[in-house]
Amino acid sequence: MTCQRTANQFVGTPQRAPHTSRRTPLCRVCGTPLGDAFLDLGVSPLANSYVKPGGLRLPEPFYPLRVYVCPECFLVQLEEAVSPAEIFSDYAYFSSYSDSWLEHSRNYVEMATERFDLSGASQVVEIASNDGYLLQYFVARSIPVLGIEPAANVAESAMRKGIPTLVKFFGASLARELLAGDLAADLVVANNVLAHAPALNDFVAGLQILLKPTGVATLEFPHLLRLLEGNQFDTIYHEHFSYFSLLSVERAFAPHGLTIMDLDELPTHGGSLRIYARRTEFVDGPVSERVIGLRKREEEFALQNIGTYKGFAERVKEAKRKLLEFLIAAKRQGKSVAAYGAPAKGNTLLNYCGIRTDFLDYTVDRSPEKQGCFLPGVRVPIYPVECIHETHPDYVLILPWNLREEIMSQMSGIQGWGGRFVVPIPEVRVYE
Repeated sequence: MTCQRTANQFVGTPQRAPHTSRRTPLCRVCGTPLGDAFLDLGVSPLANSYVKPGGLRLPEPFYPLRVYVCPECFLVQLEEAVSPAEIFSDYAYFSSYSDSWLEHSRNYVEMATERFDLSGASQVVEIASNDGYLLQYFVARSIPVLGIEPAANVAESAMRKGIPTLVKFFGASLARELLAGDLAADLVVANNVLAHAPALNDFVAGLQILLKPTGVATLEFPHLLRLLEGNQFDTIYHEHFSYFSLLSVERAFAPHGLTIMDLDELPTHGGSLRIYARRTEFVDGPVSERVIGLRKREEEFALQNIGTYKGFAERVKEAKRKLLEFLIAAKRQGKSVAAYGAPAKGNTLLNYCGIRTDFLDYTVDRSPEKQGCFLPGVRVPIYPVECIHETHPDYVLILPWNLREEIMSQMSGIQGWGGRFVVPIPEVRVYE
C-alpha cells in the first residue's frame, strides 16, 4: 500500500442523523431525569465506523455527542444514539496490536493466578474478550477459559488461537444460560467494557449471577477523576455510554448484590481503575484502605457537585482553540503534519476540532483492519506506519496519547530529519 491519496476521496457528504426523540433522558442506573448536558461536543459519526474506499461517495450518519451527569447518583453518561448491535457486531479494534497492552495483560494474568489461586480446576470468563489478547495467557497456564465477544470478526481471531468464544452480548439472560449449563466463574474479567453497556443494570446483574459464591469479578475502566483532571475529553464517544467514578460504580453495583472490596489505580488509558467485586452475601471482611481513600479523594474533588463538570467543559473549549492555533501556525509556515494512530479517541478529537486534510495529511496505524480506510467524518486516509518514514513529516500528532512513550520510542527515527512529536491532550505539547 502506498501513501498516495485516493482521488475524489471527499465526494461523500456527511449527514446529520435524524434526532427521533426529544424526551428528557433518564439516568441508566437510577432513572433520574438528567436535565441539560454539561458538555456538547457537537455531532460526530460513530468513532469506530472507519470508511472504506468504496464508501467515500456515500453519506455518513452523524449523531449528537452530548454529555450528562445524573444529579442523584452522579453517573456521567451519554444518551444511546444507536444500538450496541450496530456498534459492536463488526468491530475495528483488535487489542493485540498494542505491545504495552499485551504486557499489561500478561502482568494481570500472573497477578490473578497467584492472588486467586487459579488452577486447572478453575473457570475464567472474560466479557468483551476481543481477539483473545488476555485469555491466551490463562490458556498457556492450562486454566480453563471462556470468552464472550459480540464482534464476530474479532471473536474469529480469538477462536483461531484456540480460545473458546461465544459471539454474544453479555447480560443477565446469558449469565443464566451459562449457569444452567453448569458454568459458573471463579474469576470474571471485564476490561474496558462496562462503559460500553447501555443496559447497565442488566450487565451488572449478569456479573452477580455468573460468579461462584467465592468468585471475584475484576473490571477495568477509565477513571472519571483522571478524565476530568487530564482534560481527556477525546475519550468521550458514542461507543462509551457511561464514565465512572468509584462513587458512581458503587452506586451501580450495590442494588445488584455486589460489593467492591479492593481496587488498583492504573496508568492505562490515561488513568484507569481496576475494581475487585464479590457477591455481597459472601463478603467476609472490610473493604480495603484503597477503596476508602479513593472515595475521600473523589469527594474532595467535588465529583458530587455539578459545578465541577461545567468547569471541565470550559477547559475542553480552550484545548480545542490551542490545538487549532498550533495547526494553523504550522501550515502557514509550510510545515507538514501527519498523525500516528487511528484510535476512537482520535476520531472524537478530530471531529470536534474540525481537523481534516487541510491540517492533517494522513495518519498511520499498525492494524491491517484500518489501513486503506479513512477516519470517520474527517476522511483522513489511514496508511501503514512505514509511510511516515517515506514522507518525512515535520510533525507527527500522536492520537493515542496514552501510548505516547511506546510510540515515541518506536518512532524515534523521525528525529533524523528534524521531525517532532505533538501530543494534543491535556493541551497541545510539542516534544523537541
